[in-house]
Amino acid sequence: MTREEKNQLIDQLVDSFNNYEFIYVTDSSELTANTNNELRRLLHKNGVKMQVAKNTLIKQALVRAEKDWGELTDTLKGTTALLFASNPKAPAIAIKDFRKKSDKPVLKGAYLDSAIYVGDDQLDALTNYKSKEDLIAEVIGLLQSPAKNVISSLQSGGSTLSGLLKTLSEKEN
Repeated sequence: MTREEKNQLIDQLVDSFNNYEFIYVTDSSELTANTNNELRRLLHKNGVKMQVAKNTLIKQALVRAEKDWGELTDTLKGTTALLFASNPKAPAIAIKDFRKKSDKPVLKGAYLDSAIYVGDDQLDALTNYKSKEDLIAEVIGLLQSPAKNVISSLQSGGSTLSGLLKTLSEKEN
């Protein structure tokens, strides 16, 4: 690979680092060409972009992108495939689905909303990850719930109360 090609790849990585909030670092070594293609199709179907690059180029791109990966930098050993997504759970779910057939890819780590997850044991936590929007929706739902309960109680109680008053008035006659 020439210096110019390396710089182009670094520029592509910098763009991806700057454009995606959710980045997974995986090891997909030992996958055959066919299984690698299957993995890429599954990831594409889930809206995830996969890019394989040398660790030194990834580190240079991180410096240019001014992202602080903290502990994740230590995971850049061996074969590295980066997964870029707009949905925080999509790569984790795709990896779990693919692992029903294979033991790869192995999750080295993930960068989600500046939170860092290191290790393959974090995969289950990442499939249950709630984005900021999910949490806001839950809070709004919880805040609306008591008001809805009061309104429904008043509505159902109102019909019961009117029925009781009607029965009492009929008995007096």
